[in-house]
Amino acid sequence: MDLVDRLEELERRVAALEDSRADGADGQQLPWAVARLRQEFDDAAVRNGGVLMAGALHLPTGERFDWQAQFPIDTIVGEEWTTEVANCLAALADPVRLRLLREIVYGRRTAADLAAISELGSSADIYQHLRQLAAVGWLQTAGRGRFEVPENRLIPLLAALASAQR
Repeated sequence: MDLVDRLEELERRVAALEDSRADGADGQQLPWAVARLRQEFDDAAVRNGGVLMAGALHLPTGERFDWQAQFPIDTIVGEEWTTEVANCLAALADPVRLRLLREIVYGRRTAADLAAISELGSSADIYQHLRQLAAVGWLQTAGRGRFEVPENRLIPLLAALASAQR
């Protein structure tokens, strides 16, 4: 590809990026992720828009997670908000369970490691909390008494925690 062709290709790509930047209702330019999501939902004829969750993480354990999912709004609010949904959210309402999730995300993955944290309660208490978190999908077993937050739940967990920030 010669220089002229490369320059034309770059100009085409910049123009496409500029075209993808939509204006919001107040005339202000939308953030890039919102503009792109709006474009994708418009292209897919999703009438009411949707929600995007995405994250790129490098945890202290050395693990790297890159994840995203988009949900049409009709899928989220069009379905019944069941007891299952309430139980999943309620599992995050306990400070001990939140602490367990944090410790697991940061590398304490075995029940023995978690039981060594005295403020989390007895081993029986910890196992009960771990079972509750696993029952609603916030945790899964990784063999030999090890627990982990499933990859497809890590970003949603962090999004739920971020939504609680003031």
